[in-house]
Amino acid sequence: MNDPTAAGPGISHIRACGTPYEIGRAHGAALAAPLRAFLDDGLARLNHLVPEPLTLRALLPAIAAHRRAVTDCLPDLAEEVAGLADGAGTSEDEAWLLQLRREILGYSKVRTGGDCTTYARTGPGAGPPVLAQTVDLNGDLDTHISVLETARTGTARRSLVLSFAGLLGYLGLNSDGLAIGLNLVLGGTWGPGVPPYLAIRHLLDTAADTGQALKLLADLPLASSRSLMLCDPGRALYVEHLDGDLRVTEAAAPGALAHTNHYLHPDFAPADELNVFARNSSLRRLRAATEGLAALPATATPEDHLDLLSRPPLRVPGRGDIRAERTVAAAVMLPAAGRLHLRPGDPARSRTRVFGL
Repeated sequence: MNDPTAAGPGISHIRACGTPYEIGRAHGAALAAPLRAFLDDGLARLNHLVPEPLTLRALLPAIAAHRRAVTDCLPDLAEEVAGLADGAGTSEDEAWLLQLRREILGYSKVRTGGDCTTYARTGPGAGPPVLAQTVDLNGDLDTHISVLETARTGTARRSLVLSFAGLLGYLGLNSDGLAIGLNLVLGGTWGPGVPPYLAIRHLLDTAADTGQALKLLADLPLASSRSLMLCDPGRALYVEHLDGDLRVTEAAAPGALAHTNHYLHPDFAPADELNVFARNSSLRRLRAATEGLAALPATATPEDHLDLLSRPPLRVPGRGDIRAERTVAAAVMLPAAGRLHLRPGDPARSRTRVFGL
């Protein structure tokens, strides 16, 4: 339910259980009117972001190619998208479009200025395991923030995920103590495959820890470049993806890691396509995150982490341009406790909401 007393944008909290189709249908029904309005707003706001207007008809071949790739390797999530369409009263192509917005935008058409700062800390002496990040997006997506709490039939595992405008997943944690965040990195060729947002949801639904998640991730044909930050009570690591290859960097135990929007692994750094202005921002934010996390004691609270994420340069302010990335949320996940602390919109101006499994 939305909290009318909270400062900043509201958050829809959706609890859904059952088969994948039933979970999707509950998600769609809960957001039916907002999702249809979003789709009608410049084709899910894509036409506010691209130089030439797009049409659903013109995008159907790309949607179909991604849909086939997801259906082939993640049929449960394909069923959930079908349920989302049913519940929201949209076509299945429109429901798939909601999952594919970032892949459709690509990176040749969008000048990226932000796109998340992520860090994690875990291990003996480091305090409770924590994964925290800003969410920097264009499209003014803080008007469509949801938290999905899902429980699939046939498993005791539950997932708690942050979602924007009908996405089945973005970042989140599960009841086994695994948390996953992400950063956009730009490189290689993007094409039909599994969008990383859906990959994250799959990992949370099926993996008990970082080790299992890495094995599952290695088998997924990801559609686009990303870096995923993974954390459980024993390990923190990030996985960078480029053209079907993965590189893993793990924190020492105990240890901490931070990531922004440029490749850090030396194998991938030469392929980085981030423009120079965005790279300078990424370097500043990486330094600030690394230094800020090092300054936080093991006893730091979620509010301490959120306050760090709310300070520049980690917080990317808006400048009144829907095409520009800005911080639309800040999240702190405590995987061992199964809790998500979330500030919607500008985290320097909003109150924290807490969600738990």
